[in-house]
Amino acid sequence: MRQWIQYAVMSAILFSSWGLMACSDDDPVLPDAEVSVQPGSGSDGSEDGSSEETPMGRDITIRIGDTSFSATLADNDAARAFAALLPLTMQMSELNGNEKYYYLDDSLPTETYRPGTIQAGDLMLYGSSCVVLFYETFSSGYNYTRLGRIDDPEGLDEAVGSGDVEVRLEMRTTSE
Repeated sequence: MRQWIQYAVMSAILFSSWGLMACSDDDPVLPDAEVSVQPGSGSDGSEDGSSEETPMGRDITIRIGDTSFSATLADNDAARAFAALLPLTMQMSELNGNEKYYYLDDSLPTETYRPGTIQAGDLMLYGSSCVVLFYETFSSGYNYTRLGRIDDPEGLDEAVGSGDVEVRLEMRTTSE
């Protein structure tokens, strides 16, 4: 009986240690969802979707009413999947007097982190499908995936106003 208890305890310790190894912080985090890009619509601007010759364009324009803001997408899988959705017009809802949000129909890959301080002009993903445009700087304990950032957010708070707002995002052409 005593040997059986020792065996059970050793087995429990062994299986527990395997479980801890599987949840290591060193393991890569898998995206919440796969996003496919159709051939011929390469998110990097190339005809065949390859990114070897030309890196993906990361410059976008965010239009709010008559005001346009230049922004730069992050260099991550979430931003690349988001770029594949552009051009995109979103009816963004107001929240907390510092952000506008919109839920996408599909999930994007995530690479969450806790920024600590949100900056006016940050374009983030909350969860895997909620696009958030921040128009005020403040401290936050929430986790986000960075999609991009408005290059110069001056006037953003006036442009978005205090209620819901229509926001259009599109890849910036070289003539802009």
